[in-house]
Formats: sequence, structure tokens, C-alpha cells
Amino acid sequence: MTAPIETTGPAAEAQPEAVLTGAKQSQIEGRSLGQIAWARFKRDKLAVAGGVVVLLLILLAVLAKPIQAIFGLDPNEFHQDLIDPALLAPKGAWGGMSWDHPLGVDPQFGRDLLARIIEGSWVSLLVAGGATVLSVVIGVVMGVVAGFYGGWVDTVISRMMDTFLAFPLLLFAISLSATLQDGAFGLSGLPLRISVLIFVIGFFSWPYMGRIVRAQTMTLRNREFVEAARSLGARGPFILFRELLPNLVAPILVYATLLIPTNILFEAGLSYLGVGIAPPQASWGGMLTTAVDTYQADPQYMFVPGLAIFITVLAFNLLGDGLRDALDPRSK
Repeated sequence: MTAPIETTGPAAEAQPEAVLTGAKQSQIEGRSLGQIAWARFKRDKLAVAGGVVVLLLILLAVLAKPIQAIFGLDPNEFHQDLIDPALLAPKGAWGGMSWDHPLGVDPQFGRDLLARIIEGSWVSLLVAGGATVLSVVIGVVMGVVAGFYGGWVDTVISRMMDTFLAFPLLLFAISLSATLQDGAFGLSGLPLRISVLIFVIGFFSWPYMGRIVRAQTMTLRNREFVEAARSLGARGPFILFRELLPNLVAPILVYATLLIPTNILFEAGLSYLGVGIAPPQASWGGMLTTAVDTYQADPQYMFVPGLAIFITVLAFNLLGDGLRDALDPRSK
């Protein structure tokens, strides 16, 4: 009977290392969830392009005033000498495009379109961003509470969501803007209109975020880590804000990104109807309103703000889709 062979000495100590022979360190290095999501996101070229455009738009909006000061752009400076009084259109081809006015001038007063597009960018992004933040805050709180506690709490909040979704938002926005034209809450003029738009759009769009967060919370509330927190004596508020919310960051971020372009279109629509940003303040929707009366003589004036809205909305949608696929690959 052969006795078992015992391996001793340096050969036995070197044996575990032999298993890793030929394996590079990068092949066995662990990656965090953030690194995995970033790797997925980088593979989506359209999402990366959308993210780059979004960053450029944000920089343009934040630096709108310094850019206008550096390049001498005035969105409200009249150039009546550039307007043909017989045609009520800019002189020259393509809406009066020139080196001094790369995007042309408006057919009413000869104001530079590039300056007005830059000026309108911060208005659109401020309203859309502020409304998104407001709707996300309300929607996340209400959705988490409804999904976690359930019962009559869920019933009350769900019926509240249904009520807000059925509310005639457009009519309310028109009536509220008309009522508050002279001033309210110590505000007047442009700050008042921006505040009203942020309130109306954000306060009445939170149910969309609330329903998503509620559904995600209902799938998480019975998971093992929540039960472990309960067994250790954790109460509801601690579980909500320390256990559930960190696991809801990914869907909240994704749907907030997709909510921004919707709010941009809503602000442009309200400005187009004349209840948004009032002239002479430049806004993309307001420029489209003016272009309706002059598009036959100067179609360029309608094309420029429409293209700005299209590029902005498309970039945010591409970014949101890329984030959704990177953070939740099961959604494909």
C-alpha cells in the first residue's frame, strides 16, 4: 500500500503562486459598480456625445453673461439698418448672416440671433433644471413613503398622484401667469416669471417621479438588507434615508435626466403661448412666437431657435438613455 506523498519545502510554498502564472494583475483586479457603469457608458458613443453636448450647453448657460461681455454681444441691441423696410426682413441672404452676425438677425429690430440664443440658453436651462429639482424632491419623498409604508398611506399618496396627473396644467399655468403679472411675493418682472414657471412645471410633474420611486421602493422593502436593519432595531426614517434612498440613486438620476428635456419643451411651449418669459428678455420659445408672423419673409428666424431646442432636447435624451443602460443593463 503506497503511503501518501507529503510535499514540503520551498516547492509547497510556491505552489499557490503557480496557479497565477501568466495572469496579469489587471485581469484579476476587482471593479466597483461605478467603474462597471462608467465602462458601459463609455461604450455607448451616442450617450457620450449627448453628455458632451449637455456639458457644453451648461457651460454656455452659466457663462452667458461673460461671453456676451467678452465678444461684445448685446441681445437687445437694435440694428434697423440691417432690415429691409419693404420686405420686413433682414437684408442679404440666409436671414442676414454675416461675420458680425453669424446666425443672422431678427426681422423686427435687427437684433443678433447668436446673442439672443446665448441669452435664452440660461433661461431655458434654469427653468428646466429648477423644475426638475423641485419635482424630484417632492416625487422622491412621496414615492419612498408610499412604497415603504403601504396601506392607507400608499392609497392616499397614490390618489394624490392621480389627481395631479389629471389636473389641467396648461390652463392653470396660463391663468396663474396672467394673475401674477404685476408682482407677487416681493418679486416682479423676470424673477417672478421664472419662479412661477419653476413652480408650475415642477410642482405638477412630481407624480411621474413619484410613481417610479414608489415602484422601486416596493421591490426593495422586502430585501435582505432591509430585514437586517429591522432586526437590529432600525426604525422607519432610518431605513428610508439610510438603506433605501442610496439604492434608489441610479433610477432617480436616470429619470431626472429624462425629465429635463420634457421641462425644456414645456417652458418653450408656455413662452410660445405668451405666458412664459416676457420680452424683451430672450427665450427660445418666445423667439418662435415672433417667428410665426415672419416665417414667410424670414424662415431663418424660426429655424435657429427651433434647432437650439431640438439639439438640447436630443442631447439630454441621449444622455438619459445612456445612463439608463449603464446603470440598469436589464432595461435593454
